[in-house]
Amino acid sequence: MQNDLNGILVVSLEQAVAAPYASSRLADAGARVIKVERPEGDFARNYDTLVEGQSAYFVWLNRGKESLCLDLREKDDVDLLKRMISKADVFIENLKPGTLQKFAINLDDLCAQHPALIACSISGFGEEGPYSQLKAYDLIVQGEAGLCAITGTADGPARVGVSVCDIAAGMTAHSAILQALFKREREGKGRRIQVSLFDALADWMNVPFLQYTYGGYENQRSGVNHPSIAPYGAFATSDQKKVIFSVQNQREWRAFCEHVMGDIALADDPLFKTNMERLENRKELEERVSERFGSLPLDGAMALLEQSGIAYGRLNGIPDLAEHPHLRRLSVDTDAGEVHVIAPAAICNDANPGRIPNVPKIGEQSSEIREEFCFR
Repeated sequence: MQNDLNGILVVSLEQAVAAPYASSRLADAGARVIKVERPEGDFARNYDTLVEGQSAYFVWLNRGKESLCLDLREKDDVDLLKRMISKADVFIENLKPGTLQKFAINLDDLCAQHPALIACSISGFGEEGPYSQLKAYDLIVQGEAGLCAITGTADGPARVGVSVCDIAAGMTAHSAILQALFKREREGKGRRIQVSLFDALADWMNVPFLQYTYGGYENQRSGVNHPSIAPYGAFATSDQKKVIFSVQNQREWRAFCEHVMGDIALADDPLFKTNMERLENRKELEERVSERFGSLPLDGAMALLEQSGIAYGRLNGIPDLAEHPHLRRLSVDTDAGEVHVIAPAAICNDANPGRIPNVPKIGEQSSEIREEFCFR
């Protein structure tokens, strides 16, 4: 954990995944994050009870925050929220577009009144346009953005197994907020930011979009094989395990043929000489590769890939991940005791390993925050 954002106050009217992801990363960086919840709490608290009786989603995304419960149907609570926003450096919200206006909260007006404020709204499809009023959850956006169409197997499309739309939007919001904080440091002026799940994921879809728009190439669902590079995918070994490897260029293709396949002549076979030819003749290529790997145990296959300089790994399950020797963990205090989550990806040389963040109970800091921001 770090203190880069020490002194920064973040007020986040948030629920579910996208906004909590963005604010959790700000909390990790030392910002004070006040999580504003409805009286019954963020509904993500009840997604499951698998982490010592608590929700996996909530434990993951709400460490290091303070919890304040507000009922925005009550004028006093609306006034309190406005006062908090007026004191905040950053305000984040991911309610359905138009919801804040129902409570007489207009972010454009608040930004005009408080020019240093950075206000970030996260929604499903944005605040304008034909889909702006749709409720948007992760799977819905995966479907709308075409991700499901290129995920799965020839038998049918599939959802990506984690909430990639929410995470993409949270990451986008986080980077936009940091950029705005940097600009404000130099110019003293805040910024109004809008992020949608659809836009965030659509940005990730640029390669299949460009391939189709300009080349007429439509990605085919290929399971755990790469849609536009071959050989690149998972192959079963003789001990019923699977290894994933990737041949990225012609040099690697020749090395793969010589050291792994044991057939240097294969490198110049007209059916497989270039990546485009390998894609056109993928079925025959994968039959040959499958036969070769099916004759090797996992350790032997990985040794040959290592010798040839080919990138490789195992097709692990979640139990394998949970015991993975390379996995870094972060300790988090919860109401049920200390749990360990997967650590954030960035490793910084001045991180403070001594600070263990906590996951707040519903409204745990409500009384103190109400007193701190009360009207005098």
